[in-house]
Amino acid sequence: MREIIIIVFGSLILLGCNSVEKEERSPNIIYFLADDLGYGEVGVFGQTKIKTPNIDALAKSGMMFTQHYSGAPVCAPARYVFLTGKHTGHAFIRGNDEWSERGDVWNYAKAFSDPGLEGQRPIPKNTVTLGNQLKKAGYKTSILGKWGLGAPKTDGVPNLQGFDFFYGYNCQRQAHNLYPAHLWENTEKILLNNDLVAPRTKLDSLADPYNNQSYAKFNQQEYAPKKIQEKALSFIEENKDNPFFMYYASPLPHLPLQAPKEYVDKYRKVFGDEEPYIGDHGYFPNRYPRATYAAMISYLDDQLGEMIALLKEKGIYENTIIIFSSDNGPTYLGGVDFDYFESSKPFSNGYGRTKGFVYEGGIRVPLIASWPNHIKPGTTSNHISAFYDLMPTICDISGVTPPEDIDGISFKPVLLDQEQKKHDFLYWEFPSYNGQQAVRIGKWKGIRKNIFDGNLEIELYNLETDLEEQLDVSGQYPKIVENIKVIMEQEHEPATNDKFKFKELGDL
Repeated sequence: MREIIIIVFGSLILLGCNSVEKEERSPNIIYFLADDLGYGEVGVFGQTKIKTPNIDALAKSGMMFTQHYSGAPVCAPARYVFLTGKHTGHAFIRGNDEWSERGDVWNYAKAFSDPGLEGQRPIPKNTVTLGNQLKKAGYKTSILGKWGLGAPKTDGVPNLQGFDFFYGYNCQRQAHNLYPAHLWENTEKILLNNDLVAPRTKLDSLADPYNNQSYAKFNQQEYAPKKIQEKALSFIEENKDNPFFMYYASPLPHLPLQAPKEYVDKYRKVFGDEEPYIGDHGYFPNRYPRATYAAMISYLDDQLGEMIALLKEKGIYENTIIIFSSDNGPTYLGGVDFDYFESSKPFSNGYGRTKGFVYEGGIRVPLIASWPNHIKPGTTSNHISAFYDLMPTICDISGVTPPEDIDGISFKPVLLDQEQKKHDFLYWEFPSYNGQQAVRIGKWKGIRKNIFDGNLEIELYNLETDLEEQLDVSGQYPKIVENIKVIMEQEHEPATNDKFKFKELGDL
């Protein structure tokens, strides 16, 4: 009897120790980043035609941010800002840079054969990334999806920038086909069971654009988002007993229009027949463009749901924070009907106002954070934040001290319903689309555009009364304009890369 009591007592002690260990274990962190997903393309943010039940459920379980901004209006700089906590006035990467001096980098077939033509200009070896910081805290780190910050065989590859595991597209250009001939696993090129079909490929000259079979070569065997998801789920399985950080950089719903047939068919039944998209701007043609675009977003939504289901199955959902967002606003070309979907609602829509531009539709993005037993379910925050806040926020959550030379402020207090420090302003610059700068101060938004034409005038908008940024009130508030001008001058440092410099701002 005495032996039984000792065994039971000892077992209780062990159970108690395991319980303490479980409570004290650092939380898993998943940053789930959509690609070119508009603010208005998610159900809880106002979308009515595209169904996103899993994203909506995530919001109901956590917190929605209505005033969150990307770090830039296009892919690479936005991702760099997220990983480093530096805004584009201080960043190494400030625009998409295809590193074209290497040769014919836009030749899809040549880049497939020669990795030396693949990928973007590499970030420096000594870059302090979020991955580096979390590894110091004992996290297993991964990136699944699209990288875009360093070509193969350079110092910029994910495995040399703080990530234990990488699977997906190294190169943004190669991601212009969702049925690619290869992906990368760490530093190894993985061939897929797909033919090499280069962007800009058109329908055959005699093909009937109303016949589904005419589009067969654009829908092949291995869908990259599915392959990426399989590796993501495996990473969770393998690290369920360790704290992990997953940067899930999905290629969806970035063009081209490609999605599994069963997903497209669901929306065909809802939307009815459509006029085909015959292809332009380097993107593939598509028989049912609206149904396919909606299908891509629903596919993305299902992947999030599948991931959450696995976390629950493995008993680690309660100790996982999931942050969902998009890298910039929606696109305006390639067959996407942004007016039909009201992709940027409630902001202005279309070219000049969405992807590539610093108006609200180009840089304000959905943000949802869910953390069981920490974030109050079903809450909404109007805290003004940006991508460069995520580095200090995630460091704060994981117990890591962020670098001192960053521009971000942790918004962990907002998540926990505590007193939050606020930005005096947010800043952007973008050395593309004819040169742009933007500043947000409270309700005010100042924009400079066409800088490369010598324009240094500042437009001013009151976002409390003019979300579409239609009424320039700069003439009525000269002091606010002057304040924004000073911020634009003080926050802009000449870029290391000549490609990102503004001679109009005195860089050259």
